[in-house]
Amino acid sequence: MKPLRLLLLLLPQLVACDQLKERAGFVDPARQESEGKAIGAACRQAGRGLEACYQDNGDALKGAVFDGWKEMNEYMLKNNMQEQPLAGKDKSSEKPSEKTVEKSAEKTADKPSRDKAGDTGADKSARKKKEQ
Repeated sequence: MKPLRLLLLLLPQLVACDQLKERAGFVDPARQESEGKAIGAACRQAGRGLEACYQDNGDALKGAVFDGWKEMNEYMLKNNMQEQPLAGKDKSSEKPSEKTVEKSAEKTADKPSRDKAGDTGADKSARKKKEQ
């Protein structure tokens, strides 16, 4: 009867063993592998190169990232899928072409951007300075 009581008292603590491992910093290799594959597959679907994926996800296992990237590449080729670039992709590292720079310069020089109230960007910044 005494071992049964002891087991019943320790049962709530034993149920949370997986949470204790995570909090103590023990890493589950299967979880790391699956996360790495998911990261690699997402990079491939977004049309990002393997090296860029490695740089952005330095803590992920490189072998798992490569496996996920490779599996997604095969899947996309088999099903004739196109890359789906990210909508909010940071393009600060990419250099714009000369034509893009010229077109954007022409647009801004032709007419200043105005909001619904008819204020230009310069008017807004001047108003903000006065408010401060």
